[in-house]
Amino acid sequence: MTSHQSPSRPSRSSRLPPPVPGRLEIYDTTLRDGSQGEGVNLSLDDKLALTEALTWLGVGFIEGGWPGSNPKDEAYFERVRTTAHPGTLISAFGSTRHARNAPADDPNLKKLVASGADTICIFGKTWDLHVRDALRVSLEENLEMIRSSVAFLLAETQRPVLYDAEHFFDGWRANPGYALDTVAAAWQAGASRLVLCDTNGGSLPEGIRAAVAAVRARLPDAILGIHVHNDSGCAVANTLTAVTAGCVHVQGTINGIGERCGNVDLTTVIANAELKLGLRCLPEGRLQRLTETSRVVWERVNLVGPSNQPYVGRAAFAHKGGVHVSAVSRNSATYEHVTPESLGNERRILISELSGRSNVQAKLADRYPALQDPQVMKRVLDEVMAQENAGCSFEAAEASFELLVQRQVGAWNPTFNLLHYRIHGLGTPGDAKDLVEAAVKLDVGGETRLRAAEGHGPVDALAHALGECLLPSQPWLAHLRLVDYKVRVVNSADGTAAKVRVLIEHRFHQPGGSETVIGTVGVSENIIEASWVALVEAIEYATVLAKRG
Repeated sequence: MTSHQSPSRPSRSSRLPPPVPGRLEIYDTTLRDGSQGEGVNLSLDDKLALTEALTWLGVGFIEGGWPGSNPKDEAYFERVRTTAHPGTLISAFGSTRHARNAPADDPNLKKLVASGADTICIFGKTWDLHVRDALRVSLEENLEMIRSSVAFLLAETQRPVLYDAEHFFDGWRANPGYALDTVAAAWQAGASRLVLCDTNGGSLPEGIRAAVAAVRARLPDAILGIHVHNDSGCAVANTLTAVTAGCVHVQGTINGIGERCGNVDLTTVIANAELKLGLRCLPEGRLQRLTETSRVVWERVNLVGPSNQPYVGRAAFAHKGGVHVSAVSRNSATYEHVTPESLGNERRILISELSGRSNVQAKLADRYPALQDPQVMKRVLDEVMAQENAGCSFEAAEASFELLVQRQVGAWNPTFNLLHYRIHGLGTPGDAKDLVEAAVKLDVGGETRLRAAEGHGPVDALAHALGECLLPSQPWLAHLRLVDYKVRVVNSADGTAAKVRVLIEHRFHQPGGSETVIGTVGVSENIIEASWVALVEAIEYATVLAKRG
């Protein structure tokens, strides 16, 4: 029997109410679908920590995993039941029953019941190709698997059941009548949401709009959701198209992590929905937490996010061209379509050979009044161009740039003077794991200090030796932590001699508890010398911050 002949929907108090008009439901599947991305491997502690971060952000649903698929997901649901997540529902994910099993005997459905999750989301087959070739059952039998699975879960858990229509858009293009029958079967069995999935990620916006319209025409009372992947690069566009076509429930992952090309990036969807469409996705005031949540997720999955990620990326509000900076300084709307503060992000002024007076003044004039002097400003810009011509790059080395300014405005007060450093152990025969030794001799306020230290390579050894020399008088350096080290070979101004550019990033916990990213750069024909320069600049800038308080 087709869904046209199915009985009316059962009435159950456990069903989710419709979303409030003007709001979208945000269903985050970072912990489940996101963990299928290449290079993503979340521990149980990671999943629990991200659950707290997503609750802090204020998403409506967190999909914790697939109970029964692995021990870690089962442990997650055991642990998450013991903690409160105000305003957020924890969801368990699984599939419809196996064709040979009655619902009460199906191991997958029983695991979902046992999870104790606030909601359950199951997926079923929509595309007749999958029904015949993957499940190898009849089209009618697949409809009965959907109906009976939804009804069983509702009866056993008294919790809301959401239905993910896998490959819905491919199925609708291939056999629209049957695709609509599958979602109708889930709706009439009692599903609270019908989520239309672009599982292969190959749809385009107009196809999304047409398919959503077809579902609304067939099931005018159904509450629809959207779940898309990004294989055609259209995930955000497809999601927003579905929303404007009538979907009120949005599934995706923070930062768009996920299998193949990833899921839709919820950070972009949420920002667009709230700031451009006027649709509330998060509780009042939570949008400002979006950038921090994005960075927490990148850190937990141990990946470096793209700097140009919309809204939340480090470069999302970065300005480099002098004309742009000048205009933004007068009116930020000239080159910013929203304010960075609305998302918890910040405006950044980049310094390079393309910079003009506006860049430097916007960045540091409030700290160094001497920059108002045209002659001083000219010296700064000339030095920037000379340094970049020699191979430096200040875009990711803002600390080095400020130290350059200090030198030009007469505010430079070095912490120490180098007398010499030496590296021992390079090229010595022996175990490949042998440590390298470095000796550093400094003049620190008239006192000569000589220290030696070992490290995993010459740069590590130099960093340890520097610390040994300076920590007695600069204890705050104990809170300076190296987090990134990059080396690139660049061409010199005459194009004939190769130089090495070293970019180093530290995290520094300043006195008082705040954390600052310190980026520094060194350039030389010698990689050790370039590294030494970048290390010293990081130490000098940390000292500036510590004294500044």
